[in-house]
Amino acid sequence: MRAVVHERYGGPEVLRVVDVPTPRPAAGQVLVRVEATSVNLSDWEGLTGSPAYARLAGLRAPRRPTLGSDIAGTVEAVGAGVTRFAPGDEVYGDNLELMGGFAEYAVAPEKALAAKPAGLTSAEASTIPQAGAIALQGTALAADGRRVLVNGAGGGTGTFAIQLAKRVGAHVTGVDNEHKLAFMRSLGADDVVDYRREDFTRGREPYDLILDLVAHRSVFAYRRALAPGGTYRCVGGSVRSMLRVLTVGSLAGRLTGRSLGVLMVRQGPASFGTLADLCVAGDVEIRIDRVVGLDEVPEALARVGEGRALGKVVVAPR
Repeated sequence: MRAVVHERYGGPEVLRVVDVPTPRPAAGQVLVRVEATSVNLSDWEGLTGSPAYARLAGLRAPRRPTLGSDIAGTVEAVGAGVTRFAPGDEVYGDNLELMGGFAEYAVAPEKALAAKPAGLTSAEASTIPQAGAIALQGTALAADGRRVLVNGAGGGTGTFAIQLAKRVGAHVTGVDNEHKLAFMRSLGADDVVDYRREDFTRGREPYDLILDLVAHRSVFAYRRALAPGGTYRCVGGSVRSMLRVLTVGSLAGRLTGRSLGVLMVRQGPASFGTLADLCVAGDVEIRIDRVVGLDEVPEALARVGEGRALGKVVVAPR
């Protein structure tokens, strides 16, 4: 089978499309004929090995040479003990444990997969698992009349987060680069901010909820941007920023009646199935920036990693 591999950390130039043996499912695993895999920021981090937590899967070299976790496709074979799926079933899920989605076939734990909704294409389904789980949990405190800010709102997770918060009546501000301002408004954002021109933590009415997908500022800036009783949660960014949120930020928040912390994202079908239902019903829109083949994976990863994608980029191996 064809697969995109990298044997060392680096930029898109370290990626190669090669022929490798088709994997076989072990006990509790499913072999999926991959129809689509969406690109996440975590794939870019896994490629570059930065931030440092991206090297947990291999300190000096990647332990999983093929990236891609959000897969959708058809079950080709099942390992011993698998009872929920059979060959021919259409499935999707976040295969963060084993990766391998940028290939024609991938093995995934049975527990990571769900039956693909008939109302979604494979490309659409692949956009949901990781980004959807983060968006659902990150906006769980959004409510009618509450002021919500999403930092990094023009990417895959932000696309869902804006819509979910608007759906419950929140006033939503989206923060990203200038090329994504109109895109965020098209998703329903009430206000948009170009982070290169304006610091959202200064000179604005404070927010009740901040979901930060690219944390880089000081914890005191985040605290300043929160209303009393407000909540700040980050799910991405530099290691230094996240550690400060967990330590200094947590203490500073408690002392001032605010909550600052890191969003501990629950994984698995139970964490993203609700969003899939909303998408099928037409209550939340899936925005796909583009669909590319395996040969274009380096460019696709760069587009996501450099913040140029409007919504999700999807890889279709065939």
